[in-house]
Amino acid sequence: MKKRKVYLDNSATTYTRKEAVDAMMPYFYDIYGNASSVHKFGQDAKNALTDARIKFAELINAQYPDEIIFTSCGTESDNMAIMGVLKSSEGKHIIISSIEHHAVLHTCGYLEKNGYKVDYIPVDSSGKVMLNVLKEKITDETAVISIMHANNEIGVIEPIEEISQIVSECNKNRKFPVIFHTDAVQTAGKIKLDVQKLGVDLLSVSAHKFYGPKGIGILYVKKGTKISPILHGGHHEHGLKPGTENIASIIGMTKALELANGEIEKENQKYNKLREKLKNGIIAKIPQSIINTDFSNSVPNVLNVSFKSIEGESLLLMLDMEGIAVSTGSACASGSTEPSHVLQAIGLDPVTAQGAIRFSLGKQNTEEDIDYVLEVLPKMVEKVRKMSPVWNNRQD
Repeated sequence: MKKRKVYLDNSATTYTRKEAVDAMMPYFYDIYGNASSVHKFGQDAKNALTDARIKFAELINAQYPDEIIFTSCGTESDNMAIMGVLKSSEGKHIIISSIEHHAVLHTCGYLEKNGYKVDYIPVDSSGKVMLNVLKEKITDETAVISIMHANNEIGVIEPIEEISQIVSECNKNRKFPVIFHTDAVQTAGKIKLDVQKLGVDLLSVSAHKFYGPKGIGILYVKKGTKISPILHGGHHEHGLKPGTENIASIIGMTKALELANGEIEKENQKYNKLREKLKNGIIAKIPQSIINTDFSNSVPNVLNVSFKSIEGESLLLMLDMEGIAVSTGSACASGSTEPSHVLQAIGLDPVTAQGAIRFSLGKQNTEEDIDYVLEVLPKMVEKVRKMSPVWNNRQD
């Protein structure tokens, strides 16, 4: 089969779609003023910023445009959400899931070293947060709960609405409220976000996951939520995010989500079909393959598979040589020799977790791409296994 280029790492990042780039161009050359300036150049930029804020609020069903805070990325949004709430709260207790993105995990690890208590809620074998444990862990000191909307490695969708109800119930008789944040970086553009339906106080989004530009995101802050800035400088973004706004990227991000929201049903149908074909082909052609993604409750473009008795990084490099781009987990953990914390949390042993590959589909992928992967992948797995003492010394 002729070698081709197949990009299956769309959970790490996507290309920037042309419509988003076209929408951005005037803000590099023509409308380039600082939105804080009072002259005509600045006011033109400010008007564009205001329009984008109104539009983005509509796209996620925020009640007020001022609930949208433009940030540089999902990681900044996550940090701002957790640390900003703690700066405004009397509480010193944080609750997160055991499978959060490193933007949340590492933030909470830092806070633990600085006097805060963090509880890590376990998940079941599919990756779903154990709600009974979460409920039990809420105390009078709990300030913030942060549970991701969908996991970046295995794609599992968390019960955010149910958690919101738990938080709402516990907030009825408290000295200060528990603030609920969700990292929706992996769901924006795949699930139509509705912050009012989800019931969250804070929500993070990053543009480059839905065909917008890199280096731009948002933090939704529900009106009335107490939160303080974690950076200091200017008055921008209602005092929460100092620094001159990146108008061009804000415009591109808003355009990208507008288009993505209109394509969700069509794209998800395609993803479901391609993912099913890829899964069935892997099971049929590669012995001792373990599917780590729950198809009944996950974003439709993610398939995480463990290939027993291999090292995932070696397989990734061999696939790359054949033009196939995949991931061994989160792009933010690339280069780490540690097994995935997500896969270990759902019950995989370290060796099996080390042999996992994440395939994440995107708009550009076709059935021909999947055919090519299913032609190349079994050969590469066999090649890696031949070099594996674990595989060669197995007793099956």
